[in-house]
Amino acid sequence: MARKILVIGPSWVGDMVMAQTLFKLLKQQNPLHQIDVLASDWTFSILSRMPEINQAIPLPMAHGELHLKARFHLGCTLRTAQYDQAIILPNSFKSALIPWFAKIPWRTGYQREGRRVLLTDPRVLNKQSHPLLIEQYMALGLPKNSILPQPYAYPAFSIQQESRQLTLDRLHLHATQAPILALSPGAAFGSAKRWPTEYFAEVAQAKVKEGWQVWLFGSKHDDAITQVIQQGLTGGCHNFAGKVTLAETIDLLSYATGLVTNDSGLMHVAAALQRPLVALYGPTSPKFTPPLSTSARVLKQNLPCQPCFERECPLGHHQCMRELRPQQILSLIAGWGTH
Repeated sequence: MARKILVIGPSWVGDMVMAQTLFKLLKQQNPLHQIDVLASDWTFSILSRMPEINQAIPLPMAHGELHLKARFHLGCTLRTAQYDQAIILPNSFKSALIPWFAKIPWRTGYQREGRRVLLTDPRVLNKQSHPLLIEQYMALGLPKNSILPQPYAYPAFSIQQESRQLTLDRLHLHATQAPILALSPGAAFGSAKRWPTEYFAEVAQAKVKEGWQVWLFGSKHDDAITQVIQQGLTGGCHNFAGKVTLAETIDLLSYATGLVTNDSGLMHVAAALQRPLVALYGPTSPKFTPPLSTSARVLKQNLPCQPCFERECPLGHHQCMRELRPQQILSLIAGWGTH
């Protein structure tokens, strides 16, 4: 029987990208399932690139904010939608409140932060059987103790040609025959996840000398980093950090020949666009949230201190990232743009 499902989406860009595999799974179960997703402002625009989604509903509060009154009012408003099921992807107590206020009869989520009382279908997270975040999400779309289907679909964004052209027009850009190297040198988690800026600059300089364009991406907080990279180039570089929306970033990345990136949300966006990419891992682990694409390459060291999952290097040397040399990346991407 077709169900009307409300998914409480994750707050981080990469996590929302990976949630698409759950949406695909639900549609495989029954193409008539109606999937609505409650999303934060930061992740909202991603959902327009997922054809499985019926409606994206804005969450009127920022990540980490309780705003109990606002959650109550939104939950009461959602009662009229008469959802059959809510699937709650974040593990926080507050993320389960809106489905409870909405009186959705079937509320599925992991038993975390003492929220068992808010769930009618509580699940115990088994990281041994479901080590990847994407698998943990999928398990919530299946009956308890189900075996995950293998293979499962990776996230795959729809390409919107009109939106792509509008983005180029707004930025006064033109489609180019030159290959485009996208770089994402920032990471919201902390400096430990960032490959050294001078290494990104060295890769950029090498590709510009070969006739490539370099496009720099990131948030407004990454602009100081991207400016350093841009200053070392004689031309052929566009710095979009903090200057474009996430929707425009998706459009621009769809033009890229490939992306070199830290472990970041844009890594997952590029993977969902089926763009070749090299992902650089230091304090985090690809065993939990790898880029889900056959065109992705992961580069990491195997140091005794890895993974530490710290925001700053606790040992002060940052060798996990510093020992990943620019020449290694240049060798990996040497074949890009030749087909």
